[in-house]
Amino acid sequence: MREERNRLGLKQEELAQIGGVNRNTQGSYEKDERRPDSAYLSAIAAAGIDVLYVITGDRTPAPIEDINAEEESLLKQYRSIPADDQKAIRRFLKALADDAAESRN
Repeated sequence: MREERNRLGLKQEELAQIGGVNRNTQGSYEKDERRPDSAYLSAIAAAGIDVLYVITGDRTPAPIEDINAEEESLLKQYRSIPADDQKAIRRFLKALADDAAESRN
């Protein structure tokens, strides 16, 4: 919780106000002494806190923006092929990306 608050540049008091709690309660959440309720989590999520990360330690995946029609078509094709073929394509793409990164250095 503290990491997310710091990521957004908020003071403990500011996040407490956003979540509708007092600073002591906010501190208890950050020390893992108390568990926030859903109303608090909903309020801080609206302020930009990654609630999935706060709860599970896993970041909420960023949405893919600006995907063009060709990329969308490739993704659909990829999803339509067997898992073993998907794995082979991932190995191939990794090799290409590694080669490109190496040639930049």
